[in-house]
Amino acid sequence: MAQIIAVTNQKGGVGKTTTTVNLAASLAATGWRVLLVDLDPQANATMGCGVDKARLTQSVYHLLLGEAEFAEVRVRAEAGQYDLLPANRDLGGAEIELVTFPQRESRLKTVLASALHQYDVVLIDCPPALNLLTLNGFAAADWLIIPMQCEYYALEGLSDLLNTLKKVRAGLNPHLAILGLLRTMFDRRSTLSQQVSAQLNQHFGAKVLETCIPRNVRLAEAPSHGLPALAYDRTSSGAKAYIALAAELVNRLSLTHGAP
Repeated sequence: MAQIIAVTNQKGGVGKTTTTVNLAASLAATGWRVLLVDLDPQANATMGCGVDKARLTQSVYHLLLGEAEFAEVRVRAEAGQYDLLPANRDLGGAEIELVTFPQRESRLKTVLASALHQYDVVLIDCPPALNLLTLNGFAAADWLIIPMQCEYYALEGLSDLLNTLKKVRAGLNPHLAILGLLRTMFDRRSTLSQQVSAQLNQHFGAKVLETCIPRNVRLAEAPSHGLPALAYDRTSSGAKAYIALAAELVNRLSLTHGAP
């Protein structure tokens, strides 16, 4: 059965989508069967996978509303060798339209249930907000990966996210747990980065992933070509960091649940 990982942070601009896309490609490169779910109406993950959101006739929006089947929406991200449930601006309307649906927070979980046997891991790119779409991601997930920059505002945002996690566990998904805190856009030369990193290690210990994702031009360029960094420039420091992250997560998941 697939492990479902929601990549989330209520603060924007922390490398959440970059992490989801590049982790999907890196896990696929290790032989895992990967599904990426774009749950953000901005659809940046969809574009970063090389899929034109403007040309979509079916998206995750139609899945959540019960207007399409899984196989009708799923597309192949050829460059990364994984499957994708794409998004476009229509998804923004789901917030309002799902309000009257029964079990509206569990629509994604229901959609994924019939397809989990086809995958080893499902990665969900959540919106940078606590809304109904994010709650759908949390309700479906086994794990959270929280990308964050090493700056003091990020620590404040993390506190809010942890409070949200407690509420979700209490009322929606008692088994949801943090797989790891991921330091992104990390500059080892920065005193501030080092200080915040030290605080994270002090307060969260083993929950902080050993892998750090550096600031890297090639990593920033890759989405404009519709490619993960692994396909755009495998030798870049960004691509190598996500390959290392995939290996670390494979180890964590194997120790926790057994390898797929």
